Amino acid sequence: MLFKYILYWLPMPIIGIVNGAIRQFVYAQYMEELTAHQISTVSGIILFGIYVWFLSAKWAVTSSRQAIFLGLTWLIITIVFEFTFGHYVMNIPWSTLFHYYNLLKGRIWVFILIWISVAPYLFYRLRS
Repeated sequence: MLFKYILYWLPMPIIGIVNGAIRQFVYAQYMEELTAHQISTVSGIILFGIYVWFLSAKWAVTSSRQAIFLGLTWLIITIVFEFTFGHYVMNIPWSTLFHYYNLLKGRIWVFILIWISVAPYLFYRLRS
């Protein structure tokens, strides 16, 4: 079961990269970086929502508990991926990675993490 959840997660970094590319190449040059980040967060929530909605029509989640476990699995994988890939592959300093989580500075990326955590449960309930 855990292996299947990881497979369900694999398209998510691609969705995130596409969302980030759209931000960088379409609208980031016309606004402040923070505003572009916030718009990108909202569009990311929408894109991940569409993905999870379509995925929820195909997966075999049979209980609320299983849907919650799926969301928490995605949360952990995403955080581990972001920090390990960001730091060790992209050479982003730890301080910058932690800055991305600072709500007091307007960094709302954390809402994507919340969304991918609760979306499996929400869509399970909507489809049940």
